[in-house]
Amino acid sequence: MKAANKEEFEKMNMFGTGIPNDGYAQYFDGKSFLNPLVDSNTSPLFLANVTFEPGCRNHWHIHHASKGGGQILICTAGEGWYQEEGKPAQSLTPGTVVVIPSETKHWHGAKKDSWFSHISVEVPGEDTSTEWLEAVDVDAYQAL
Repeated sequence: MKAANKEEFEKMNMFGTGIPNDGYAQYFDGKSFLNPLVDSNTSPLFLANVTFEPGCRNHWHIHHASKGGGQILICTAGEGWYQEEGKPAQSLTPGTVVVIPSETKHWHGAKKDSWFSHISVEVPGEDTSTEWLEAVDVDAYQAL
């Protein structure tokens, strides 16, 4: 369900918006917010609710790993997009789960007319890192 109004979206966003995602702002077009759901010092997995304002999306990126790794997105509120390089964009709605293998170039974010949240799960692996790449082409995004 699209959520253009932030107050209505907050009622749907059961895991909370959190704080501005300033540490990664250079890798996003638009404003995003981060609400960690576990203590990274005590949990073997990092889970966070990531919220995107309408039109916000992250840049193309790759989760590298020599073994294992990758990312899982569990969509929880609003509507968004996920796209792998060379494939059409996939519409994301609450309940959608996306498994992103390591070494897969991709981006994800909100639709231009809806707030959007997903839980991001960083899959454990060996020699893991994230490589941030170019921004999503504005015209291609607007055409979605």
